[in-house]
Amino acid sequence: MKKLFVLFTLISALSSGCTGIPEGITVVDGFEANRYMGPWYEIARLDHRFERGLNNISATYSPRADGGVKVINKGWNEAEGKWEQVEGKAYFVEQPDKGRLKVSFFGPFYGGYNIIDLDKKDYAYSMITGPDRSYFWILSRTKHLHKATLDRLIEKAKQLGFATNQLIFVNQDKPAQLTE
Repeated sequence: MKKLFVLFTLISALSSGCTGIPEGITVVDGFEANRYMGPWYEIARLDHRFERGLNNISATYSPRADGGVKVINKGWNEAEGKWEQVEGKAYFVEQPDKGRLKVSFFGPFYGGYNIIDLDKKDYAYSMITGPDRSYFWILSRTKHLHKATLDRLIEKAKQLGFATNQLIFVNQDKPAQLTE
């Protein structure tokens, strides 16, 4: 029983560490979850195995009955010629007006979803980091982001210590034969 308790404590500590925010970075205040709901398109990201080989990537957020957020991530796997989709759930780490959530796609394990820049006027773009600087995304409500906006976000990310020279810019132009 003692070993089981130690194992559970270790797993809890490791998984809660994954919901943090990188040192020196703050999340947006005045966040309105209802305005964030709906589809977002991935414009740029740092590389991760769970998105490798995918393009036309989107995330769709909707309210859950338990007060959380339903997350559906979807991307086109060109090599396999098919859509890949995963459903997850997210919950606020702090109060709901802070852009800080924890998200899970695999059982009890959560990762940080920290909104560090957001177009508060129109909710047209956002910039996200995970628990450390190796996780980074730029999202937009449209499949393409205005160059000046994208350049500003990349410069801000660079100033915050992200490896912007390693960004992957996602192809959002679906081939004509591609159907959803």
